[in-house]
Amino acid sequence: MSSRGALRSGVQSNVMATAGRETGSLMAQEVYRAARIAVLAAIVTGCAGGPDPNHSVRVSASRRLMGMPWTITVHAATPAAGRAAIAAGFAEVARLEGVLSDYDPDSELSRLSAQAPMAAAVPVSDDLWDVLRHAAELHAGTDGAFDITVGPLTSLWRQARRTGIAPGADRLATARHAVGFAAVERDTGRRTVRLVRPGMRLDPGGIGAGYAADRAMEELERHGIAAALIDASGDVLVSAAPPGTTGWRIAVAPAGTVAADHVMLVNAAITTSGDAHQAVEIDGRRHGHVIDPRTGGAVPGPAAVTVIAPDCTTADALATAALVLGPEAGLRTVAGRPGCAARFTWEQGGEVRTAATRSWPGATEDP
Repeated sequence: MSSRGALRSGVQSNVMATAGRETGSLMAQEVYRAARIAVLAAIVTGCAGGPDPNHSVRVSASRRLMGMPWTITVHAATPAAGRAAIAAGFAEVARLEGVLSDYDPDSELSRLSAQAPMAAAVPVSDDLWDVLRHAAELHAGTDGAFDITVGPLTSLWRQARRTGIAPGADRLATARHAVGFAAVERDTGRRTVRLVRPGMRLDPGGIGAGYAADRAMEELERHGIAAALIDASGDVLVSAAPPGTTGWRIAVAPAGTVAADHVMLVNAAITTSGDAHQAVEIDGRRHGHVIDPRTGGAVPGPAAVTVIAPDCTTADALATAALVLGPEAGLRTVAGRPGCAARFTWEQGGEVRTAATRSWPGATEDP
């Protein structure tokens, strides 16, 4: 989760806030460098060695949505068909920004948060309902490390990154009282939601962009696109392999000996959560941008985790949850989910360490 424009999902910006130091930690840079996904220049197709049997054309375009750059790449029958599909994909992301943004006061999510505490439940759209349904499942499956109600706490720590001053104990206690997924009452039959506690605020960071990527991919498929890649500033989702290839070959910067330099993906998502640029150092302690909803504290760093999952909603949220849980519990949680893999990189004792789930490409043992 991050300080990007209108909707945040764990992809870091280019600015690190510091207090008492002029530059960020070199160790922190090395930790994140070891885990980052090299997307813009290093995503290439894995060639199967033959000519393109379908004579498709590759079409790519970029647009700024949800406060960050998005790039969609498709293989289509004609350039016009590719451009039309990409436009539909971007339109879907733009539509969902109006549903899920926690920076736009007129978005559906913001209007719901503004009503807390609610005397009565209200109906919500299919998209917001689906996001809350995924959030509920991920909250339960991560021992509360992922919690979409963390908004009151993230607001305090965003301010801390701007000012270099940590939130006071009283303000943290007040914010923590407003956090807790148990205070989101959902009626499955009626598809209604009620936020029970005063001051509650839903934060789509770590799930919103991933969900939008999944929905955008569905739009591409409706336009006849079988092979596509969506890059939401590091949240990467791919569908079928491009014609004449075995998959999408995505570069992941090397980390120790547990992972290959590249992973080959088909119908999967990959994303990284870390604190390379979204951090503040206060009184000699580094505080990342991801918040532990169980304690109210910012996750210490430097650390980064890269997650592969069948869909981008899951990859996005699991990466955030794993960072909160830490290397051992985080990797164990990811390993327990079908089709998921993760690699964790962190600093310990002045050294950069790396561990991965057995399912991670190139891994030889569990962490």
